[in-house]
Amino acid sequence: MTKRPAQRTHPAWTPERWGSKLGIILAVAGSAVGLGNFLRFPVQAAQHGGGAFMIPYVIALLLIGIPLSIVEWTIGRFGGAHGHNTTAGAFSAMWPWRGAKYLGLLGVFGPWVIFLYYTYVESWTLAFSYFSLAGLYDRATDQASMSAFLKSFQGVASNGTFANLGTAVFFFLITFALNLLVVAGGIRKGIECVSKVFLPMLLFFAALLVARIFWLGAPDPAHPDWNVVNGLGYLWNPDFSVLRESTVWLAAAGQILFTLSVGIGAIVTYASYLHRDDDVVLSSCTAVGMNELAEVILGGSLVIPVAFAFFGPQEMTAIARGGAFNLGFVTMPLIFGRLSWGHLFGCVWFLLLFLAGLTSSISLAQPVVAFFQNVYGWTRAKAVTVFGLLSVLLSQPAIWWLGRGAVDEMDFWGGTVALVLFGMLEILVFGWVFGMERGWREIHHGAEIRLPPIFKVIIRYVTPAYLLFVLGFWVYDHAKTTVSMVGVDPANRPYLLATRGLLAALLLGLVLSVRMAVRRRRHIPELER
Repeated sequence: MTKRPAQRTHPAWTPERWGSKLGIILAVAGSAVGLGNFLRFPVQAAQHGGGAFMIPYVIALLLIGIPLSIVEWTIGRFGGAHGHNTTAGAFSAMWPWRGAKYLGLLGVFGPWVIFLYYTYVESWTLAFSYFSLAGLYDRATDQASMSAFLKSFQGVASNGTFANLGTAVFFFLITFALNLLVVAGGIRKGIECVSKVFLPMLLFFAALLVARIFWLGAPDPAHPDWNVVNGLGYLWNPDFSVLRESTVWLAAAGQILFTLSVGIGAIVTYASYLHRDDDVVLSSCTAVGMNELAEVILGGSLVIPVAFAFFGPQEMTAIARGGAFNLGFVTMPLIFGRLSWGHLFGCVWFLLLFLAGLTSSISLAQPVVAFFQNVYGWTRAKAVTVFGLLSVLLSQPAIWWLGRGAVDEMDFWGGTVALVLFGMLEILVFGWVFGMERGWREIHHGAEIRLPPIFKVIIRYVTPAYLLFVLGFWVYDHAKTTVSMVGVDPANRPYLLATRGLLAALLLGLVLSVRMAVRRRRHIPELER
């Protein structure tokens, strides 16, 4: 075997490490616990058979979520041991092929694209926490007026409470600056410190709201059957007939990928700052468990049950079909407006979403910052500055073209296609190129518990087959209509084409950055193959 050459790093770049095992677990759990836990999950469950949705959900958790999570933790720790903090470098260390590092760039591209619009949506939660305390939407007393208030704030409606996008941009800049401030603090003093405080805080807020909601009883005396308990029944009573529909299985798989933040690259980057002997099996399973607690127990006990109690089954069905944003920013403010101390509980609700969003968005920023540090040898301050300036420019379509569909377009390519595609690449590289036997030893290096041997089969065969099915079904059923923009308003097509061009330019820029770094031989040997 050829001896591996010594690592060469730029003198400005110094490897970082987590301060504690609890810190990395809370950071990864914070990355996973986001807006999707409290908004997207209950809507997905309500739209896809209620309790029956949990059958494909649990299967996807066992066959996709947990295996991918463990693999990403292992890839990250292996890459970090060889001086890499991004998926591009980790792929290069695992696979002696010149193109490996370019495939790994999807783990930098995906989180960057998601960060560009996720941070803007995150800023809405900060704005609405203020609006709630200040009573700015008190005059909105029904779904239509509250929806008009939201659209006015977003700049989608031409008239309303807000004359222009100035307020939305103001809160976006505050949120954006907070994200950069945390990431600039580094792994230990920034991300770990914030995660240790904010994740327990948001879980406390969620538990507080659940307790308040279960104290409601039946808020409308004319409809005693409209209560929280029956709301739980609305969400969890199974409709097993939906299990014959492939869309339900696809939705469950997509929710697992989305909620666990696997296939994005964030976990790989976080795990790269582990020590060589840190336990990835126990840590990954603990982080997954914390996320499922937040999603299924807390998220499933909040929005749908309380909305059912106030609006009843018929209107609840329409609300669920309206999507997660309408549920979170239209329905929930109306509900809190009818409660005693409603302004305070409304503020707590939106602060909960803001904290969940912040712990997720910083995990999206870190892979890109680490990429600049690894490839160019920049200091963290310089990497964060460049990332911030570029991201402010690239996020403008999400702000100004929201009504044109730019956010949906960015979410589709960065948060759906890239996520599933990269998740499949990760599992294939780990199980087939790196080798399952070698990978199995790497997984259990320093582990206090051992996975059942069946996970060898799952990681090597079942998980990639499942992901291939998800991707293949989308290509067969939706690729042509999506790419050709069938059904899209012709007036919006130029904006969507411009957004696609921007994303393509971003991906090309990442490829050229690596190419230039290799030519200048400014990085470590594995990336110079």
